[in-house]
Amino acid sequence: MRIFIFALLTWAALCNPSFSQTADGPITTTNVEQLDAEIAIRIREILGELGNYDDVTVVVSDGVVTFRGTTASTAEATELTPLANRIEGVVAVKNEVTETAELVRRLNPTVERFQSRLDQFIVFLPLALIAFCAFALVVFIGFLIARLRQPWDRLAPNAFIADIYRQLVRISFVIFGVVIALDIMNATALLGTILGAAGIIGLAIGFAVRDTVENFIASVMLSFRQPFRPNDTVEINGDQGKVIRLTSRATILLSFDGNHIRIPNATVFKSRIINFSQNVERRFKFSLLIDRNCDLDHARTLVTETVQGLPFVVETPAAQCWIENLHTTGAEIVATGWINQHETSLLRAKGEAMRLVKRALQEDHIALVDSSQVVVLQNQNEQEEPAKSAEPQSVAEVEAIDERALDAMIESERVEEDAENLLREDALKE
Repeated sequence: MRIFIFALLTWAALCNPSFSQTADGPITTTNVEQLDAEIAIRIREILGELGNYDDVTVVVSDGVVTFRGTTASTAEATELTPLANRIEGVVAVKNEVTETAELVRRLNPTVERFQSRLDQFIVFLPLALIAFCAFALVVFIGFLIARLRQPWDRLAPNAFIADIYRQLVRISFVIFGVVIALDIMNATALLGTILGAAGIIGLAIGFAVRDTVENFIASVMLSFRQPFRPNDTVEINGDQGKVIRLTSRATILLSFDGNHIRIPNATVFKSRIINFSQNVERRFKFSLLIDRNCDLDHARTLVTETVQGLPFVVETPAAQCWIENLHTTGAEIVATGWINQHETSLLRAKGEAMRLVKRALQEDHIALVDSSQVVVLQNQNEQEEPAKSAEPQSVAEVEAIDERALDAMIESERVEEDAENLLREDALKE
């Protein structure tokens, strides 16, 4: 008899659609006769645990769940439908819950969230203070080390590089302090995000100020390499002058006309630099056009001996002279001589050498010719008087007076402006 009753109840449960459930509903009820009541009670218990559903009523009839009332937000009302579908025996759900118009009820969840976060902050505050104190201590130690004169001044070739070393020390200690603070707060996972964001920001800033960064890097490289010293005569990118200073942005020259030439360090680093002051000896060169019918070997020897015999021409390297070319109007010879450019003016030495070579050739009856042809009509009654030379026999003064005047101008500007200078007199050149 008991077996028969059990089989009858099972058949009735399978045939009644109100006993069907959704596939994903893990919540079950056991009392088949009071199924609607059990469903209603179960839903009310769940809503009570969730909260925020005090104004929601639940009615269950033949497996159909009906929700009525109001909630603080539309999202809370929408969540009721999938919740009811998970209950065993629910056939359909009618959700008639709407969002309340009461401002106080709508603000209550926000106030509760704010209160919860405030409580979390109060709990987290002591740990954050400890982390901040550790960060401040590490940064203070780093800045204290960076302020020391040694060993940075001894390791760096100049004050500019020493400041870069100090700045790198400061940055390193700041990063180290951040890592320690995050480790204390158990938030080291944020370090990767911070470094990634810093890398992206640094890349964007690098593209934005590419020229400035390029000049800065060039300044650092020039500070280490020291391709020239103060007062050196150089040619950079076609500009000639004497070096005044090397700053963190540009190299400043004083031209021989007394003008300031400011060249960006990036241009200086990439350009061809000619340093005329690297060696003490410097060569001057000039050419003359003489009669091609004269004894060219004798003329070449005469020019060489004349240049070498000048008191301001050094013995080593020796003066030279050669025949450069034969033209229709004459023979072109080139003469060179070497001077001590720290004691002798190059331009004055060249001019004085040309004057004395011209005199020596004329005294030896070797004519100087002109590349242009001139037709002179002369009266037969007029007689050409021999040319009289009024040039003195002594050698003119060729001391490096102009260069010394420029050096004095440069030194006075350094004293008056008191600007930064990355060059040192005792630095090693590359």
